[in-house]
Formats: sequence, structure tokens, C-alpha cells
Amino acid sequence: MWDERNTPAPFKPPRIHKFPVPSNANSNAAIASLPPGTYTPTADGAFLHDLTNGQLLPITGSSSPMQVIHTPGHTTDSISLHIPADRALYTADTVLGQGTAIFEDLGTYISSLRTLLTFQSDYTVLYPGHGPVVAEGAKLIGTYIAHRLEREAQIVSVIERPGPKGQPWSTWEIVSTIYAAYPQNLWEPAARSVNQHLEKLQAEGKVKKLGGEGKDVQWELLPKL
Repeated sequence: MWDERNTPAPFKPPRIHKFPVPSNANSNAAIASLPPGTYTPTADGAFLHDLTNGQLLPITGSSSPMQVIHTPGHTTDSISLHIPADRALYTADTVLGQGTAIFEDLGTYISSLRTLLTFQSDYTVLYPGHGPVVAEGAKLIGTYIAHRLEREAQIVSVIERPGPKGQPWSTWEIVSTIYAAYPQNLWEPAARSVNQHLEKLQAEGKVKKLGGEGKDVQWELLPKL
């Protein structure tokens, strides 16, 4: 759902929720309790519809369908919904109205953000899963990407220098260097983000994990090919 306070949108933003499941029942019981005629079944009569990337869903009263966009990264099954008639993009937890989103896989996440930018001429406003409506959607998505790439550059600039006591840099040493000016209670969540950056860099063949566990994992920068 969207925060309706201080929204720049000229209309009241819609509210989308998953079907509410009673606290004393499981989802199957909730689905079974739906009165006939209150939902559109699938071709084989099922209640739940599978969604696919690029799928177009008709909107009652509009000649322009809603498009499903698979935007993994925050989670593997994250999606965004594009409604061309409203020049609107519903981003769920992929892009938030305030702050930055968390992610399970950074490389995939950045790829999804870039996907959303490829058709930025078709939308203006974002309706995120949390926080206020975003009037300049593409600008915010670009800021998300720039922030992540800036952090990545900081990490690389640290590990390309000799490590403490001549040893390879550990995740925690990288964090304590980059976030030296921040309170130490912020270092723990920062370590998770930095580790995801390092995992992305390793997948790209730019760094190598040498060993260790958790925050003590050590890394080295690989020579450019």
C-alpha cells in the first residue's frame, strides 16, 4: 500500500493488498471460502493465476492493459506492474518512497533497476510498496543505481590497497574503513550490504574470496584482463 500523506500525485493513490487470510485459518481455507462469482478463475478453474514477465492483464474500463515486469533482486519473485494509461509504475519493494531497498542478490537487483529504466519514457510516477508516491520515478531509479555503483567503487578502492598488516582485507575491515565516520551500531547492517557487493564482484570475476567465515571472510582484487 502507499502512504497518502504529502503525495505529489494529483489523485488519491490506490491501495493494493494481498487477499487477507484470517489468523485462525490457512490460505487454502481462505480461498475455499470465497463466494462463487467474486473472482475470475483460470482456464482449469483454479483461483490463483500464475504471472509471467511481459504478461498483459486487462483493466476494466481501460483500453490499455497492465504489464507484469519480473524484477528480481529484492527477492527472486519480485515483480513490478506498469499501467501505461496512468503513466505509472508499481514497484512494490524494489523501489521505495523513502530510503533504499534491501536485496537478496545485488547483481540481479541492479539488472532489474536497469530494466525499469529501459522504458522510462512510458511512466512518470512510482507507487512503491512503502513510503510516499514518487513523482519523478526514473530519476529515483537512476539514483538507486548510482548509489550502488558508488558504494562498489568505494569497496574496490579499499581492497586495491595493501590490507592491514599485509594481509588480505576482510569484510569487516572493509566496512570499518568505509563507514569509519558512522556510529558502529550501523556497521553490522552495512556489513551485509558490503558482502553482497563483494559477492557481485566475485561473480563478475573482479575479486576472489580467499576464506574465512562471516565478517572475517577475506578478499583479494583480481587483475584486470
